[in-house]
Amino acid sequence: MPPDIIAVAEDFYNIRGSFKIGRFVDIGTQSSLVQLHSGKFVILDACNLNNKIACEVDQLTNNGKAIEAIINLHPFHTLHVKAMQERYPWAKLYGTARHLKVLPDLPWQAALTESAAMQTLYSNDFEFFTPRGVDFISTNDKLHFASVLAYHRSSKTLHVDDTLINIQLPSPLGLLAPRHHLSFHPTLAKTLEPRAGAANDFRTWAKHLAAALHESENLCAAHTKPLLAKNNRGATIEQRILRALNKVSKTLGAHEKKYG
Repeated sequence: MPPDIIAVAEDFYNIRGSFKIGRFVDIGTQSSLVQLHSGKFVILDACNLNNKIACEVDQLTNNGKAIEAIINLHPFHTLHVKAMQERYPWAKLYGTARHLKVLPDLPWQAALTESAAMQTLYSNDFEFFTPRGVDFISTNDKLHFASVLAYHRSSKTLHVDDTLINIQLPSPLGLLAPRHHLSFHPTLAKTLEPRAGAANDFRTWAKHLAAALHESENLCAAHTKPLLAKNNRGATIEQRILRALNKVSKTLGAHEKKYG
């Protein structure tokens, strides 16, 4: 997936970056440039910006001067954080507890991304969702299920990292618009907290997420193609999340049998 910037709405731009496994398999990654009601901008997550994308971002943000904050949402997405901070050193830098642990020398704000204190600062523009019933920061670095999900009300866009995956499938014979398949990250079973009630906590959270997004129209997920209103010929995002929850019912049931 080549680096690109997608105008999701007049105030929301999704940046598709490059992330390679080994040297040859590029699964991509993302950032989003979002304009606030104040006119200022924030960047959600950090990814590599090539010259073309960097120029486009600069044109939108008065050479970056209008960027007030960089908000890192996924504890395990740390590769491009330093480079993004160095490009916009005046922007306030927010991260999860793991970001601060892994990159302690960066000028982090005291309020963690997963905290109510940080989320309240941007509550006029965003609603944030942190998965319940799962390890937010797993002790296994290979388990990347949980992240803070950010819903931008003005553009009706959800920015989500590995927690939800959107796969674009080709249509039969290429005659129709591509189909989209939304699912929860396959590491759910390994990241559910080993305690009674964890599965139900996750189920309740997912239902709340779907209901809160009943007006949402766009979904930008890391590593996969975004699902945009103009390309969506099927179910709503709310309906797709509920379908994704139904597909993990056996995983949740198995956890409940083991832990109660």
